[in-house]
Amino acid sequence: MAPWHISEIAGTIPYYLVFLGLGFAFGFVLELAGFGDSRKLAGQFYLREMTVLKVMFTGIVVAAGLVLLASSVGLLDFDRVFVPPTFLAPGIIGGLIMGVGFIVGGFCPGTSVVAASTLKLDGVMFLLGVVLGIGVFNETFSADSLTQFWYSTSFGRMTLDEVFGIPIGVVFLLLAVMAIVMFYGAELSEAFFGRRVAASEMKYKPSNKFYMAGAGMLVALGLFLTVNGQPSPDEKYMKAALASGVTVDNRDPYVSPAEVVEWLWDTSVYVTVIDIRTESDFNDFNIYGSKRVDIKELESEPFVRQLKALPENSIVFLVSNGERMATDAYRILVGRGVANVYIIEGGINNWLSIYPPASEVAKRLPEIPEDEERLRYVFERSVGSGCYAAHPDGGFVEPPLGGKAEMVNGGRLARPNPLSGVAVPPHEKKVKVKKKAGVSGGCG
Repeated sequence: MAPWHISEIAGTIPYYLVFLGLGFAFGFVLELAGFGDSRKLAGQFYLREMTVLKVMFTGIVVAAGLVLLASSVGLLDFDRVFVPPTFLAPGIIGGLIMGVGFIVGGFCPGTSVVAASTLKLDGVMFLLGVVLGIGVFNETFSADSLTQFWYSTSFGRMTLDEVFGIPIGVVFLLLAVMAIVMFYGAELSEAFFGRRVAASEMKYKPSNKFYMAGAGMLVALGLFLTVNGQPSPDEKYMKAALASGVTVDNRDPYVSPAEVVEWLWDTSVYVTVIDIRTESDFNDFNIYGSKRVDIKELESEPFVRQLKALPENSIVFLVSNGERMATDAYRILVGRGVANVYIIEGGINNWLSIYPPASEVAKRLPEIPEDEERLRYVFERSVGSGCYAAHPDGGFVEPPLGGKAEMVNGGRLARPNPLSGVAVPPHEKKVKVKKKAGVSGGCG
């Protein structure tokens, strides 16, 4: 499923040719639109030459429409499409500075490169100014006050459907209507301010059949996206499973607790254990370093964004008392595009059967069915991660009643770990840390 990850060919000639081709095509389109002429660009601010608005807005609605259409019919994973992170305050200030530079110099950074490539003197001078400005900024960026402002009011990956809480198809429909209204207004503006046509002589009724057909197609696409919607998490999971060949039916993502312990003590990876159980079960016992998360929270965009922002060498393990809730959570996260997700085989009940707590800490209830999402142990007190079973061979001392577990002797045990001699059943190594799909990009 698109977008495709091309980092495997990084450093090769085809890799660089991809970006060279994209850059050439972008510059070629800008030159065809006349964006190498500062007079045409500056005319935007005097309302007499609206080519910038029409070309750029056309690019926006066409790209948005094609991306959302491809996502709606299952050809594209929209969660992997790069959306520049939102830093509200610096974004507003930067936009104002760029706007002033645009109207004074007649170019933006990208169009100045286009003009300079055709040896226009004003484009060359503007590009030199851009390079000088970048150099000055880099030299002053280390100032604490500037750095703090630069990273302030961060909202991460934010889209309008999240901000307003409406379907993304409706967002596109509103965008299409806005584009049509602005195109119509741009035509009137060019006639009145550019060609100096008197208001009484202007034609207010649209007559260009080509423009009207395009407007109708935009509205029709917006209605289709609104009605058809975007793929559900289950549909996204099925496509991801089909693409990767990793399925819960074949038990591919289920990992033995013994392998999880090995990864927990492997300093070359970043391990996150997400516990889907109730708060009371989590307080009774949990794996050391795990985080309790309600399964509904897994569907929230901010939480998914945090998981996607984890380092490349990250592994996410999901656990519940059994396997059912963890499997549901796995489907959600994989469907949302989170990489390197696995399920702890048999859940906490299986973990405690392999790494049993001391008899004075908890007792097993054998009458509970294996497939039921209930904790099969009754704890004399809530120990959390304060017992050996929570961190086998982890260098911890079990606390007294009501106390907390502590690391001792720089991580070495003050007394032998009673679990160090526990016979761990043979297990298949299943975890393979895969590179995350790229979600990066930018604008010239």
